[in-house]
Amino acid sequence: MKTSREHAQNYITELKSVLDRLPFDQIECVIQSIEAAHAEGRQIFVIGNGGSAATASHMMNDFNKGTLGHKGDTPAKRLRVIALTDNVSLMTAWANDTDYNHIFSEPLKNLAQHGDLLVAISASGNSPNILAAVDAARELGVKVIGLTGFGGGKLAKLADVLFIVPSDDYGPVEDVHMILDHIITSYLYEKLKQAHGTR
Repeated sequence: MKTSREHAQNYITELKSVLDRLPFDQIECVIQSIEAAHAEGRQIFVIGNGGSAATASHMMNDFNKGTLGHKGDTPAKRLRVIALTDNVSLMTAWANDTDYNHIFSEPLKNLAQHGDLLVAISASGNSPNILAAVDAARELGVKVIGLTGFGGGKLAKLADVLFIVPSDDYGPVEDVHMILDHIITSYLYEKLKQAHGTR
């Protein structure tokens, strides 16, 4: 039995290995897609289950406010981001009255317009409600960014832009998705700040 210290050291060693193997070309494509949506005034939707639902909510917060700096006072055009994970009453209505797999796809049909962007987060890439939302997005003409691990799963074949964490362990995959959020947010903040000549 490993000690807690040994377990922590092993986890960090594995996480470092995953970080050293990140596909930076995929990160660049994700950022470019978000920049394009922002420039065109498109709505960005974010979804995920479990820990990835928390990542979706965190990402919504960071994209809406974090891109404007800690005090939110950068005088820049704002991103328009909604985490569909945050409307519990609507999610449970669809889950209770129809099917759990509809909790994201149906709200997306209410809100999304052609040209918008969906960030679909699924560590396995195989979550049925995520895949249903991606199918709905494609029917609506909404571009899809897929954030996954485990080789990408079914989401890898459906997403327009893909970021796959090179790991088959949920912990590091979810860790890296949060790191990606902070990379995107800090990059956009610096770019918006520079564009408006603020410090």
